[in-house]
Amino acid sequence: QVQLVESGGGSVQAGGSLNLSCTVSGYIHNRYCMGWFRQAPGKEREGVAFIATIYGSTAYADSVKGRFTIYQDNAKNTLYLQMNSLKPEESAMYYCAEGPKATWGGRCRTAHYNSWGEGTKVTVSS
Repeated sequence: QVQLVESGGGSVQAGGSLNLSCTVSGYIHNRYCMGWFRQAPGKEREGVAFIATIYGSTAYADSVKGRFTIYQDNAKNTLYLQMNSLKPEESAMYYCAEGPKATWGGRCRTAHYNSWGEGTKVTVSS
């Protein structure tokens, strides 16, 4: 089973940026979905950004479109989430996950993910 390790979380002021990383053990599985999710205390987990790794097709939650970018570096076996213009309500644990095979990001947005990392904490202060 793939192992995922997130890093890059931290504290930032509102309007600031962070770039999260997710290192994949072995290699990023071609043809699979990967995604970033977040969960704030007392709230349900929500999907934030998704990528179909075979073609790099992406999809985003409406709340982050234009501010977040998901991308992969296969040479480094790493998935990234560039987050700009962060808001205090986006403080949460951020997780990366691997899902099923897919060729476009829209499919990855609704897929079931079965491999998860431990998460990295993001705190956005006002």
